[in-house]
This record gives sequence, C-alpha cells and structure tokens, in this order.
Amino acid sequence: MQNKPTDAVGYAPSTLQLVRATILYIATKLGDLRDELVIVGGLVPGLLIPSSSLPAGSAAHVGTMDIDLGLAISILDEQRYHELCERLRNAGFEPDKTDDGRIVNQRWKYQVGTQTITVDFLIPPTLDTDKGGRLRNLESGLAAIITPGLDLAFRDKKLITIEGTTVSNESASREIWVSEAGAFVVLKALAFRGRGENKDAYDLLYILQNYGTGVKAVFDRLKPFLSDQHVQSALEILQQDFSDIDAVGIKRFAGFLGSQYDDEVRADAAAAVRSLILLCTK
Repeated sequence: MQNKPTDAVGYAPSTLQLVRATILYIATKLGDLRDELVIVGGLVPGLLIPSSSLPAGSAAHVGTMDIDLGLAISILDEQRYHELCERLRNAGFEPDKTDDGRIVNQRWKYQVGTQTITVDFLIPPTLDTDKGGRLRNLESGLAAIITPGLDLAFRDKKLITIEGTTVSNESASREIWVSEAGAFVVLKALAFRGRGENKDAYDLLYILQNYGTGVKAVFDRLKPFLSDQHVQSALEILQQDFSDIDAVGIKRFAGFLGSQYDDEVRADAAAAVRSLILLCTK
C-alpha cells in the first residue's frame, strides 16, 4: 500500500481518471445496491463541484488516489453484504494486503495494469460499544471501518451521474449517491482530528471555499443536523484547529498547497471557517 502524498503535487490527473473509471465500474456492478452505498472521502469534492462550474482561474480539486465507500446499516439487517462481496470478487476485486502480506479485509483492490486502485469500506456504529477506527467483520474476507458520523452521509447526500469509460474500457453512465457538503465537512473535521492529514484539511477547506454560492450554502446543508452530536463535535474541531491563521488545520491546508508561508491563503481559509461557525452558532 502506497502512502498518500502530503501535497497537491503528488496527485496526478491520470490517477483521478482511473479512480473515477473504477467507481463507474463498481456502479455498473452494484446498481441494485445503490441505496445502501454512498461515496465519501476525497472523491466527493470533484463530484459535487465539477471543474466546469468553477469561476475562471479557480483550481479544480486534485482528486484522490482511492475510494471511500460508506455502507448503510441496512446492509447488515438484510445481509446484502453477501451479494456485495460476491459481486466484487466476480468483478475482479479482492482484499488488499499490507507490505508484509497481511490481508486487509476492509480495503479491497483492483489491478489496472501496473496501477492498483483501492476501495475502503466504512460503516456507521451500530452498538454503544462501537469505537471509531475499529472493524466490523461482515463475513469472511469482508470488513468495514466503524466510522462515527457516517450516518450523516446517508441523510445529507446527492444522487450524481457519473459517466465515461470504466476500467474495463466500457462506455457507461450511472447514478450513485455522494455525500453532500454538510456531512462531508463534518466527516472531514472528525477525520482530521483523528489523523491530522494535510489532505483532510485541504478537502474540508476546498468545499467551504468552492461549494455552491459559498459558506452559506454549506451551512444550509448542515442546518437540519445542528443538534447531532457529531456535528457539534465537528464545530468544536473547526473552532480549535481551523479558525485561526496559525491553527494546525489551516497550516496543513496551506502546506498541502505549497503555500504554508502565504498569509493571504491562510487568512482566507480561516475566515471561511469562522463564517461557518458563526452561522451555526447564531
């Protein structure tokens, strides 16, 4: 498994194209499971904010090197994970391995020539004793990462059409659920607090600075869920780690862009966060 780059330079457009081709391929194989699945993670910003909708001069989102796929709790009740597992295997996916050969059941891979695209499976907590980051074993060979707040992505989501060519060189067009801006910001804030990655900070700020008509549009997505404990936790994280020009989240966002010493870049990002916090706490 390769390490994720810590700056934007490490994300190649060709890799993003391959990731999009892979998720389109998955969508063609799991069509009747669509409502039990939602895309979260670094693929979301580019799907919610196509480059064609950006103002002139604005940079497109750099994309991602992997796919994060949220599984609904209902997939447990109906035991549809058997179908999920079987279809992915038949489609050429298999559990990934660590460098020392250990099987990683929560992350599956698909080989495209010399490149490997991975899919991480996530699932909301279902028990009071569930802790984020631990695994829920679904069946032999398939697991999902317990992810607090993931249920928000099933409540705040958008059906998006993905079209183009699959990794099998097939022309296709499919609709798939994608986390909307409100849930995405919450999940990225929680992820940043857990692992502190530059990319998480960048993904979060990219949405705040480029989604719809601005920060107010993100707030409108969040507003129905303000009483949710995970939203409140995310707002605390934003206040502590992203609301000041020298805060760790702002500096790591700027570092991802190669602008860690650019006061204007950091000030604009921190101002966007403060605007969201103010709207959420009025």
